[in-house]
Amino acid sequence: MYFEVKKCADTTIIKELFIEYSHIQGAESCFVSFDKEVNNLESFYKGGVLLVGYEDEKPVACIAVKKIDDNVCEAKRLFIKPEYRGKGYARVMLNAMLDKSRELGFKKVTFTTKPSVMQVGYGLYKRMGFEEVSETDGIVSMCMAL
Repeated sequence: MYFEVKKCADTTIIKELFIEYSHIQGAESCFVSFDKEVNNLESFYKGGVLLVGYEDEKPVACIAVKKIDDNVCEAKRLFIKPEYRGKGYARVMLNAMLDKSRELGFKKVTFTTKPSVMQVGYGLYKRMGFEEVSETDGIVSMCMAL
């Protein structure tokens, strides 16, 4: 089995992954203005990047980097298809996102997560060195200096 992360060349692929991700039970609050985002991926993520993880050439994971300003970006939409979880792909995706964020010149990466829904991801973020900045209504903001 071979896993590789590539910059998204076909937005249809990442749209399908994002839409599958949006169906996670309990994560509805993470998808405010989701239709606008999905229908304008190129402009929404301008200055950032869309990454897709492939297992044996099949798209099974995604993560996005959204430019906030010249120094700060936001990681969004980390998703591994359920049948491909438990293989370490989330860590590979996060590391690819961090590498790409540095390459794009960002100094800090932020993101939000909902630990009650995404306990495994939240634990991974903490183990990788992301720090909690704030929490509101069960949604946690985290960041890491690059």
